Amino acid sequence: MKRQSDIVTAMPPSEIRKIFNAANQMTDVMHLEIGDPDFATPPHVIEAAHRAARDGFTHYTGTSGIPEVREAIAEKFQRDNGIVADPGNCMMTVGAVGALLCACMATLNPGDEVIVTDPYWSNYSGQIAIAGGKIVSVPLRESLGFAPDLEELESKITPRTRMILYNTPNNPSGSVLPKDVLMGIGEIALKHDLIVLADEVYEKIIYDGNTHFSLASIPEYRDHVITVNSCSKTYAMTGWRAGLATGPAELIAGMTKVQEANSSCVSAVVQKAALAALTGPQDCVKEMVEVYTRRRDMILQRLAEIPGLATVRPGGAFYVFPNVQAYGMSSFDFTMRLLREARVALVHGAGFGEYGEGHVRISFSVADEVIAEALRRLAVFVEGLKQ
Repeated sequence: MKRQSDIVTAMPPSEIRKIFNAANQMTDVMHLEIGDPDFATPPHVIEAAHRAARDGFTHYTGTSGIPEVREAIAEKFQRDNGIVADPGNCMMTVGAVGALLCACMATLNPGDEVIVTDPYWSNYSGQIAIAGGKIVSVPLRESLGFAPDLEELESKITPRTRMILYNTPNNPSGSVLPKDVLMGIGEIALKHDLIVLADEVYEKIIYDGNTHFSLASIPEYRDHVITVNSCSKTYAMTGWRAGLATGPAELIAGMTKVQEANSSCVSAVVQKAALAALTGPQDCVKEMVEVYTRRRDMILQRLAEIPGLATVRPGGAFYVFPNVQAYGMSSFDFTMRLLREARVALVHGAGFGEYGEGHVRISFSVADEVIAEALRRLAVFVEGLKQ
């Protein structure tokens, strides 16, 4: 008897983890494949968690979070994003991953289609599949700075379309979707009565004077948008699993039901840590972005010196997504050869959807010296391809 469900059997494994696992079987590898900030969690956040545990705040809480943290989430969305929110339509989740999965489970019926801007974070595939949905990809055009063509996006809508999912700043390309593009997505959602799932976890990591825009800040679109965020990237809290979400009260209630079924609630100690992150000093965020800016600029300068690597300048997140088509091989073959021959771990673009093919993702959420050595090895590797 087949023991796995058909849905789980059909779920694609993470291509990022595939590279990560292969690299971990080797020695002397420069790891640029994982998007995990190399900074420590801010001390005041750690102290808040320590205090909570020491004081015995270690029991179940309400499913959507303690009142204080939901109040802080509402204030964050209003202050930073211009989204009218209140504790009743906000919740804390087990990472942004949990928020995205809860949103899919709460809104999708089997066979529903989700229009996803592509390339996209690979976990979307599994989250949508678990909910019985189907991804319909719309390319983020490199010629448009990795933005979608809105006419092309609207042409993908069918009677089964239920949702539009986008991520800005984008993982893996680092593109920041312009306000006019996002407003266009809002108009399409309004016209066709669709839900928009906005993944904004990199919103604070922005460069070159770019501005992050939240679609839910516009009153006429608000009732169609679920906005997802997280403490992971902003406060170097990836291992804490502290996600945030706001949206129409009916949908947040549905997401809360899903979370009750799969995890009961976010860890009580983590909720206190998230509260400290959201309400405490924000200097740490500025300091991290300054470091990321320096690293990004170093990478762009070095890549410009390597023949054949065409790169769109990323406006946010901590990734560069160069085009490697000039080398005459698939992105997977390029990535695996680079790993085997030069001991540099990147992620092949095809791991982020069909329109990521021809690119590789380079993460700069690692130490400067690791980046410098990886780029040196990359240059030597590319030079060897000519011979």
